[in-house]
Amino acid sequence: MICRTIVEGTTKISVPVPPPDANFPPSAAPVFYNPEMELNRDINVAATAAFVERLLSKKEISREEIRYVDAFSASGIRGLRIAGEVGIHATMNDWSPEAFELIKENIKINGLEEKAQATRKNANVLLHEQRFHIVDVDPFGTPSPYLDAAATSAYSMLSITATDTAPLCGAHLNSGIRKYASIPLNTEYHSEMGLRVLLGACARELAKHEKGMLPLLSHVTRHYVRTYLAVLPGSKHADRTLRSMGFNIHCPRCGFRKPVYGLAVHIEKECPECGGLTKIAGPLWLGPYKEPEFCNEVISKLEAHPLNTKDKIKKIITFCRDELDIPMFYDQHVICKELGASATGIESLIEALRASGFEASRTHFSGTSFKTDAPVTEIKKIILALSE
Repeated sequence: MICRTIVEGTTKISVPVPPPDANFPPSAAPVFYNPEMELNRDINVAATAAFVERLLSKKEISREEIRYVDAFSASGIRGLRIAGEVGIHATMNDWSPEAFELIKENIKINGLEEKAQATRKNANVLLHEQRFHIVDVDPFGTPSPYLDAAATSAYSMLSITATDTAPLCGAHLNSGIRKYASIPLNTEYHSEMGLRVLLGACARELAKHEKGMLPLLSHVTRHYVRTYLAVLPGSKHADRTLRSMGFNIHCPRCGFRKPVYGLAVHIEKECPECGGLTKIAGPLWLGPYKEPEFCNEVISKLEAHPLNTKDKIKKIITFCRDELDIPMFYDQHVICKELGASATGIESLIEALRASGFEASRTHFSGTSFKTDAPVTEIKKIILALSE
């Protein structure tokens, strides 16, 4: 295996060199390493560091006692960065013999023998066998087959990545239904749909184990969904968490959308705005997908770590922090196209909505997306007025 040395943050690792003619070089290499996910790993360092500070502030645990696991480690880069840059013990697991040997080599390169260990087990087996304060599931594809074991294992925080955005967002409808036991609709707000389907699946898996959750930070970036969930033990927390589950009504004709809370609900088929037939997505998570205070803590941690993607991260997390907790977002260009209207700057639209007495915010999902409590009929009136 031909390798080269790369540096992320302050961590140096050896990674395999993929064949020069590969269509997708990371998966063609003997051990998976995707440089495009550096931003994901940079956010993980800052978010995990912020969460560790919360654990330590409770004074019930020391830094040396905190245990983190990366269930799908490949080269080991994610777990090594947590061990070296956050300073807690990290277990790096991978079923591949080549990955297992590479992880051990990379532990030595970074002198982290006391803070890191390599294991070679089926991820579900490891997570059912052992408990960790922080469980990180970042597989190639869907995390769905591992959510039950991850929910079993996690004491304090669950960090999940999903790269199967087509099933999550409704583009591959039947696959999404099979994997997440939820109906995702492929709408203009499909990225938020995917995030809420994933969060709903996590909430249900945790509830099976008498655990609730508090989403601390969630973002949809390029081809993946990522979320950090505080795990809250106890049936009362589990019951409270499930109250944020429900369904989303969507009218394809006029763009009306409305959340309906509950797992057993009655939903009228006729759109209250235009009389068209509505579609239903869910069950999914309808509660907040971030905690503003935690977002601020992550932003402050960015300054303490040398990260290559710091500016991009700050922009993403600031948008996440300031988004309204209203499902689902609107897309300005989609509405303008329907109306035959010219699009103004997104900030002008936000200001006009607020001036009309409504709440409104931009979102991190796209440059043309916004959230508001204004009815869709009012949104259209304001967009038409702005385009005159």
